[in-house]
Amino acid sequence: MIRVVIADDQPLIRLGLKVLIETEADLELVGEAENGLAALDLVRRVSPDVALLDIRMPGLDGLAALREITADPALAATRVVIVTTFELDEYVFEALRNGASGFVLKDAEPADLLRAIRVVAAGESLLSPTVTRRVIEAFARRPSAPAAVDLSGLTGREREVMGLVGMGLSNDEIAAHLVISPATARTHVSRVMIKLAARDRAQLAVLANQAGLAG
Repeated sequence: MIRVVIADDQPLIRLGLKVLIETEADLELVGEAENGLAALDLVRRVSPDVALLDIRMPGLDGLAALREITADPALAATRVVIVTTFELDEYVFEALRNGASGFVLKDAEPADLLRAIRVVAAGESLLSPTVTRRVIEAFARRPSAPAAVDLSGLTGREREVMGLVGMGLSNDEIAAHLVISPATARTHVSRVMIKLAARDRAQLAVLANQAGLAG
């Protein structure tokens, strides 16, 4: 069972998300909030597997709540998906920089949002298809992105795999590119994440770009 929290200042949006989640046998809604402060308090109390956060909320916006959640060691297992009407690069960059595992637009199909919840709960990352690779490739060019990433503990193959993650490739695509099995690709990705203490695949993609591995 995947435990989910939703936070949005619009009652109709919250209702729609609630109904959608409650129709799924493997999802459980464990709380909802109408602003960022309430969302942060709720997440700290119930430690959900996934938190769906709107960007623009009164009091404390979704990005500020995201920063608090990802900085809290007690919430290391909680994954955050930003759900918003805004597809502006700056929002996406900031969400990735601060540890979001997914970014989905509110006009996405219900199935896409449900997939996002399940994907990030499994430790993967997911962005709206219209922004995925454009965002990952452009991230390293942001002036506020730190350049130094210590890769000394990685093997040559692990650096190669990390670069492909940075280009937005899935495990299956990495496997096909390197002519290895998907299971081997998944193992390589997991080992790199552990060695670099990456919270999830999205953060690993950011690190790959910062390190200049995503060509």
